[in-house]
Amino acid sequence: MGVTSPETRLSPDRPPAIQVRRFTVRVVAGTDLGAEATSNGTRVTLGSADDATLRLTDPYVSRYHVEVEGTDDGVVLRDLGSRNGTRVGALIVREVSARGEVELELGRTRVRVTPGDGRVDVPLSAAGGFGKLVGTSRPMREVYAALERAAPTTVPVLIMGESGTGKELAARSLHDASARAKGAFEVIDCGAMPPTLIEAELFGYERGAFTGARGEHAGAFERADGGTVFLDELGELPLELQPKLLRVLGEGEVKRLGASQTRKVDVRIVAATNRDLRREVNDKRFRLDLYYRLAVVRVQMPPLRERIEDLPPLVAHLVTSVERERGVRAGDALDDTFWTAVRQHHWPGNVRELRNYLEQWLVLRTAPSLESPIEESRDAVSFAEYMSLPLREAKQQINDRFEREYLQRLLDDARGNVAEAARRAGVDRVTIFRGIRRYGLREE
Repeated sequence: MGVTSPETRLSPDRPPAIQVRRFTVRVVAGTDLGAEATSNGTRVTLGSADDATLRLTDPYVSRYHVEVEGTDDGVVLRDLGSRNGTRVGALIVREVSARGEVELELGRTRVRVTPGDGRVDVPLSAAGGFGKLVGTSRPMREVYAALERAAPTTVPVLIMGESGTGKELAARSLHDASARAKGAFEVIDCGAMPPTLIEAELFGYERGAFTGARGEHAGAFERADGGTVFLDELGELPLELQPKLLRVLGEGEVKRLGASQTRKVDVRIVAATNRDLRREVNDKRFRLDLYYRLAVVRVQMPPLRERIEDLPPLVAHLVTSVERERGVRAGDALDDTFWTAVRQHHWPGNVRELRNYLEQWLVLRTAPSLESPIEESRDAVSFAEYMSLPLREAKQQINDRFEREYLQRLLDDARGNVAEAARRAGVDRVTIFRGIRRYGLREE
């Protein structure tokens, strides 16, 4: 995903696909001299991890060191939070685009990336939606294609993307399209609870296991036996709990807190995160073996700004939801002024922000403020601070700034009532509590 200006191929005999330029990565200096990999999709990963596309034995190379993404007119190189950095000439780079051949150094290895003349097919779905997901843009059709392939299987799926892009909707839709659809769909938000509570909620506990444990409690894995467990914000899962999750994946069994025996469970795990877990692995905040287990199928949810053409079907879908839940009628409220505003906005809060904006428009019948967090920041901090950062880091800081301000204003408008704030935002209270703790909005 994220491919620039792809060519789309439609054939009555084959499923639709986009075509991106093929490229080759070859080691030209270092211990792995002569090793090479040719792209069979949009991305190639270089590092010492076993699942890296081009695995390197250089001890100064990180497990996931750099990613090369093919575009229509060249490649994009992204450092994945490596220990020793990625260099192009005299520059240490975090993300850089190149139209022609380029050499980069990682550790004590030098690699040459050469765009080729051939093309690689990247499959698209022919559908205009998948379950609760809406939109016909190319990035979303890539998402649908991945989910369609994963749905009939029982393999774990890792869904990545910014906050508000619909990761939980994708997980629910995947569950509904699977053979486990009649089973339970248990949601555990790893970022909203302290480690002790996460452990109790995941694995359950016996009476007397800890102070306040007055009875037995089945954890999410037991409750979801025959169904799906969705681990939201997986990147927040404490390191000490990760071996226990690995046991569930490897052995298919759980052990309640305070119990002496394990219990067999049959569950599918779908996880979501707004972090790049490869960076977390490099920083030793996430176990490599657990990442292997969970990232069997990876799905990248695109931000709304990269699929603006999906605004009409998204708005239509959200209008139906708002009308049903808020008792309002859209009528002719969505006029030219509305569409001009939504098409020009950057949507740092993604679909979640769009829903909130639409709800205010329909209820108040007036145009709410659509101030950009970039514009707001110019009064207090020069925009130059973002220009000194790599693109991805700048985006993350801007998104964090928006989310903090959004939550603060939401809580102010709701007079501190978390339940009301959650209702207005269209999320559950756990999400609001997580934001409160993450941004230190209030002690209680």
